[in-house]
Amino acid sequence: MADYKTLDDIDVAGQRVLVRADLNVPMADGQVTDASRLERLSPTLRELAARGARVVILSHFGRPSGAVVPELSLQPVAAVLSDSLARPVAFAADCIGDAAQTVVDGLGDGDIAVLENLRFHAGEEGNDPAFAAALAALGDLYVNDAFSAAHRAHASTATLAQLLPSAAGRFMQAELDALAAALTSPARPLVAIVGGAKISTKIDLLGNLSSKVDALIIGGGMANTFLNAQGVAVGRSLCEHDMAATARDIMAGAQGYDCDIILPVDGVVAPAFAAGSPDTIVAIDAVPADQMILDVGPQTVTQLTEVLRGARTLVWNGPLGAFEIPPFDQGTVALAQVAAELTDSGALNSIAGGGDTVAALNHAGVGNRFSYVSGAGGAFLEWLEGKTLPGVAALVG
Repeated sequence: MADYKTLDDIDVAGQRVLVRADLNVPMADGQVTDASRLERLSPTLRELAARGARVVILSHFGRPSGAVVPELSLQPVAAVLSDSLARPVAFAADCIGDAAQTVVDGLGDGDIAVLENLRFHAGEEGNDPAFAAALAALGDLYVNDAFSAAHRAHASTATLAQLLPSAAGRFMQAELDALAAALTSPARPLVAIVGGAKISTKIDLLGNLSSKVDALIIGGGMANTFLNAQGVAVGRSLCEHDMAATARDIMAGAQGYDCDIILPVDGVVAPAFAAGSPDTIVAIDAVPADQMILDVGPQTVTQLTEVLRGARTLVWNGPLGAFEIPPFDQGTVALAQVAAELTDSGALNSIAGGGDTVAALNHAGVGNRFSYVSGAGGAFLEWLEGKTLPGVAALVG
C-alpha cells in the first residue's frame, strides 16, 4: 500500500480535480442526521481549495439503481457540506454531460462543486468504461477520498483512476496508514476482537485474522457457536448449530498459526433479550437450558483485560454482547474503556471499524480515544478479510 500517491505528490493549482467522496450520509425528512463523513472529508477539500484546485466532488447516494430518484438527490447534502466548510459549494444537476460541464467550467481556482448522484446512471455500478470516460472528461486529476466505497469495482472508484493521474485524499490516506499499522506491519503482540451475531457472515474474516494475529478474542453471538462446537450447552442463546464443523476448522487453523482463540469463561444470561429481563452471571458451562447468553461475564472481562494489557496492537470489529440494552452492554463498555486507557498511555495502537463497533465504542464514550476508528463499513471488513479492494488497487496500479 506504500506505492500509491497522495496529495503531497500532485500539483493541483489551476487543475480540475475530481474528488471521489462518500456523501452517502444518513438523512431523515430531507435533513442530514449525521455529518461525520462530511467532516472527515473536509481536510482534503480545504487543502485542495487552498492550493488553488478547482474541486469537483463525485459521490453516490442510496440505491437508485440507475434511475433518477429525486429523493436521492445530492443537492441537500451539498448544502450541508457548504455549511460545514463555511464556503459556497456549487451544485450540478447531473454528473456528466452539459449540466455538469457548465458548472465545472464556471469554477475558479479554489472553488468547489458537487455533481449529482453517480448512481442515477447505470454505468456507475456497471463500471461502464464510457461512463468513466465521461467523468474523466470533466477533470485533469483524480483523488479518491472514499475508502468506504473502495470495495466496489464501480466506474468512479476503479476505472476512473486509470484514466487520470490519481492520488489518495487525506481521509483515504489515514485509513490506509491505519490499516497497514494494524495488519501489514503491526507492533506485536497483535490482538483482534471479533464480535457480532453469526460466524457465517465472518468466516473469511476469522480465517484471515487467525493467520495474522497472536490472539483472537471471539464474542457476541458467534462465541456461542464456537462454544457449542466444543460441546458446551448454550441454552436458548443465538447459535448456528450447523456451523459447528466450520468453527472447529477455524480453531484448528488458528492452532496451526500459533494464534490463541479466546472464548468467554462466564456470561450474563437472561430469559429474553428485553429491557428489564432478569439477568444472572453464570459459568459458561452452566448456562440454564431456558436462558440465553447476552454478554460476557466479569471473569471474562478480567481475562480479556490482561490480554489487552499485554498487547501492542488491537483490531476490533463487533461488540462482545447485546450492548443495545443494559445491562448487556457492560462487557463491551468495560473492555472498550480498558483499550482507551491503554491507548491514552501510548501502550496500545487501537484500530476499530464496522457500524456496530463504532456505535458500541461511542456508547462506551471512547470513540474518540482509539488510535483510529474507520469511517468505512464493508470496505473495512473486506480489508480485514484479506480481500483486494478495487478502489485501492486502482490507486496503486
